[in-house]
Amino acid sequence: MRSVMLPVILLSISACSAGSGATYVPPNASAPPNNQPTETFRRPAVDREAGLESIIGAPASRLLSRLGEARIDLTEGDSRKLQFTGESCVLDIYLYPLQAGTEPVATHIEARMRSGGRAIDKSQCLGEVEAR
Repeated sequence: MRSVMLPVILLSISACSAGSGATYVPPNASAPPNNQPTETFRRPAVDREAGLESIIGAPASRLLSRLGEARIDLTEGDSRKLQFTGESCVLDIYLYPLQAGTEPVATHIEARMRSGGRAIDKSQCLGEVEAR
């Protein structure tokens, strides 16, 4: 019986060692470089509301010079949010780059009442912020 089992065992071992053609990669080995960009740039929508032409397209430096110190200055990735307050309103200005790798500029504005948060006229709130 042993003489019959030996060839079966040897055949099984050789089949296991034949492999599937897969290459072993050690756990700490780095992956080959991927020359493809990981993210695709998407151009932001730009507000075209009347009365905001002097703000839309402006970089943060110009906005801060014009409107003073921001209550909130938040940067996330390549975007930025500046928040200013007027007597009765809050003005949020969102800045995004218009092309990959460029400086973010104001592309979107939101305005709301300080009390209650109801949306208000953006130009009116801008005027309040400038008056402070």
